[in-house]
Amino acid sequence: MRTNLFLTLLLVACGPAPDKPVEPMIAFPTEWVDLTHAFDANTIYWPNNPTGFELDTQYNGMTPGGWYYSSNQLSAPEHGGTHMDAPVHFAEQGNTAERVALDRLIGPACVIDVSEEVGEDADHLISVAVVEDWENRHGPIPPNSILLFRTGWDRYYDDRVKCLGTAEHGEAAIPQLHFPGIDPELAQWLVDNRKPRAVGLDTPSLDYGQSTDFRSHRILSAQNIPGFENVANLDRLPPTGAHVVALPMKIKGGTGGPLRIVAALPGS
Repeated sequence: MRTNLFLTLLLVACGPAPDKPVEPMIAFPTEWVDLTHAFDANTIYWPNNPTGFELDTQYNGMTPGGWYYSSNQLSAPEHGGTHMDAPVHFAEQGNTAERVALDRLIGPACVIDVSEEVGEDADHLISVAVVEDWENRHGPIPPNSILLFRTGWDRYYDDRVKCLGTAEHGEAAIPQLHFPGIDPELAQWLVDNRKPRAVGLDTPSLDYGQSTDFRSHRILSAQNIPGFENVANLDRLPPTGAHVVALPMKIKGGTGGPLRIVAALPGS
């Protein structure tokens, strides 16, 4: 059987996760799924960020030498759009962006679809009970999995008011945020019992919009578990069997950064 050499090299390059052998290679044919929202002027950022994503044209046209050339300058906050929260975002001694190991960013995924439970509940908290129900159907979440929650909220990504719960900007907008997130009790349960490599979801934050203490962030960050936020297209992934490659911008000293995250689906 032929194997996906590219993914195999990635897995070998990053090395096995702690106490876990290198995962099996994925056989052809493999479908790649992009789990990333494109960055542009409409990218979702936290309301108190003074600016969002900006792309300025430096040059676009024919050069004096007779060939076409283009180049842009970009600027953006670390946390917005599809991005990674480095552990230092909520843990003083946590890893900064450039120190997050590749074996935290590449690996097998478990995708838990909670979209039916969430529905239109903008203050929904993903519970331990939902995960236990998923495990009854698909088996226990293996240690060192990349755990992704599909709430279905990415359907509102292009609608700032529905996605965040408010169109306002500034500190006064923070209490108006409404979107689903991970119950802190679940975050603690995962740390104690399942030890994931990384945790992500399709909303603007691991904690729900009405959180005032960001406990889910703090619990995961304290264990150096990175978070992936505003992940796209999770409806295209199976509950198990996909491999995720999540590579953020390598910002030295960064608390996070823009993330290009993709998933490889195994073929038969």
